Amino acid sequence: MKNPVYFIKASHKDSDEILSKKADRVFVELGLDSGINKDNLVALKIHFGETGNTGYINPLWLKHIIRRIKQKTSRAYMTDTNVLYTGKRSNAPEHLQLAAGHGFSVSKLHIPVIIADGLLGRDEEEVEVDFPRVKKAKLAGALLNTDYLVSLSHFTGHLLTGFGATLKNLGMGCAAKAGKLDQHSDVHPWIEAEACTNCLTCMDYCPAEAIEQGEKSAVIVDEKCIGCGECLVVCTAGAVKHRWDQDVVRVQEKMSEYACAVGTVFQEKLACLNFLLNVTKNCDCMAKKETSVVKDVGIVCSSDPVAVDKASVDLINRVSGKDLFQKLHNVDWSVQLQHAQDLGLGRMSYELIELTL
Repeated sequence: MKNPVYFIKASHKDSDEILSKKADRVFVELGLDSGINKDNLVALKIHFGETGNTGYINPLWLKHIIRRIKQKTSRAYMTDTNVLYTGKRSNAPEHLQLAAGHGFSVSKLHIPVIIADGLLGRDEEEVEVDFPRVKKAKLAGALLNTDYLVSLSHFTGHLLTGFGATLKNLGMGCAAKAGKLDQHSDVHPWIEAEACTNCLTCMDYCPAEAIEQGEKSAVIVDEKCIGCGECLVVCTAGAVKHRWDQDVVRVQEKMSEYACAVGTVFQEKLACLNFLLNVTKNCDCMAKKETSVVKDVGIVCSSDPVAVDKASVDLINRVSGKDLFQKLHNVDWSVQLQHAQDLGLGRMSYELIELTL
């Protein structure tokens, strides 16, 4: 049996009001809101965007969904978790200030904004799962005390996973810092000396102080490296390299296993929305504005994290006329979907149901 995936065409050129109605249209079709009662805690998990980034989901696009949930409970909140790399999203005070600057605030959304893994990303709870790579998933503590989860994902490309959407928002995005470190722990980048310009930007951004100045180039000290991938993102010379044949598979599988752990917590109380608007080559952690790599497609929604991501990438590839993210990053993105399906999180087969306002 194929799981339903609800789809509505949309463009970032639509007004905020129209996009809010379209997001609500696919959400209400899912029917998750019908089970929420006044005592339930509901988390709306999103990426608030990085400094200088403009591709994140506009909070005004969520107005109708939030209003609908608030009719059921006053215990809804918007949330994200702290990151491994340096910057404003590595701690709750600056993270919340950044979020407010992007429109995610009580005054704008009329619900609280909470960093789910606490002040410094250490508020975690372990979920025992016994998967091939992960035995205990270290998830953000606030989410383990929440009744319903609405995953709101901006579909983008990603250097390690090919693309990032619901599985990444659940697996990486719902993990506490220790969980993110666990997922990256087998990643070991290296620096190609001939390509290195000795700008030392990677050294400035490395949270583990694992990069040193060598004789001819910067050098990564494996023993100190935590595998966060920040050096890959900030290197403008393309000198930081990955062992692609191994690292991308491990990261995708661990990410999928963390997503499965989140799935075991929420089970039938999970809604997954992907916004296929302003789709960029890299994720919203990039601290700069990026141009779209494909025409806007729309908004998709399902209770199945695997199906909603598979439908999303199929829709984008249909519009682009090629396997866009394989071409952009030379990464087999299907690893994350197949692994999550094998573990029982969802199915790659789906029924796409197109809706209109």
